[in-house]
Amino acid sequence: MPNRQNKLLVPAADSRLDALKYEIASELGYPLHVGERVATPQNWNRILDQMKYEIAHELGLTPHIKNGYWGDLSSRACGAVGGRIGGKLGGNMVRQMIMFAEQNLLK
Repeated sequence: MPNRQNKLLVPAADSRLDALKYEIASELGYPLHVGERVATPQNWNRILDQMKYEIAHELGLTPHIKNGYWGDLSSRACGAVGGRIGGKLGGNMVRQMIMFAEQNLLK
């Protein structure tokens, strides 16, 4: 079987998708979780990490997280945390991309 790797259809799109992700995260107020105004490549991991622990706390999962180790949590519990972060962000990214495509379609 050939070695298949995930490859972007348009490799240059990677940086633009990241820029869109930071823009929408900023609009949603994600950077405020770490005392920043906007999301950037430099603070993105810190933002996600802070949000991850806040959501885990809201869901009552923090007693199961030992010194940053999440391995004792079920995949469902971890998915609940990731879904709260990614769902809102991902849905808004898709909306923005559809709006951009609709505005820029050749008629």
